[in-house]
Amino acid sequence: MRVHVVHAHPVETSYNRALFGAVLDSLQGAGHAVDALNLYDEDFPAVMTREERLAYHSVPGNLSDLVKPYVERLRAADAVVFVHPVWNYGYPAILKGYFDRVFLPGVSFTMEGGEDRGRLKPGLHNIRKAAFVTTYGGDRLRTWAMGDPPRRVAMRWGWATFRSRPKYLALYDMNNCTPARLEGFLATVRAEFTRF
Repeated sequence: MRVHVVHAHPVETSYNRALFGAVLDSLQGAGHAVDALNLYDEDFPAVMTREERLAYHSVPGNLSDLVKPYVERLRAADAVVFVHPVWNYGYPAILKGYFDRVFLPGVSFTMEGGEDRGRLKPGLHNIRKAAFVTTYGGDRLRTWAMGDPPRRVAMRWGWATFRSRPKYLALYDMNNCTPARLEGFLATVRAEFTRF
């Protein structure tokens, strides 16, 4: 299986980068072809331009020269994995920008006309599996009280976009984790992607 792994953390020595490495190593060790995309290392421009927004619904004219290679990588994949931290109960801006600029009409969904006018239909039929690997600074209870927006969006948007329930692996309260708990989560991630 060809797996597109998208990472969003700016620090190469971070725990989140170690998770990215664990996902890559485990997938490759299991014999998958891996297409790794580190958004920070590629300096992905997260801000949608005025021209892109004006052309947003103009399929296929909405694929700018900058976005087209990212769309091609997504369309070439059989599975997709997102590795990222949760900041302020949301996605890092660079990852949100990736979603806004790459998951476009005609790419991740189509809009029906006629009686179903405005109804969205999934467009990434090539993606058979999706997963999110993430870390939270907040503990599980506080995050639950906030509604856990990243988990909710990932699961609902992922189901609607890929037509399969995404896997969601999250480490909460990471700033207070013991070394054993950090290593335990890394082991969980390795095991999950060895059998992905």
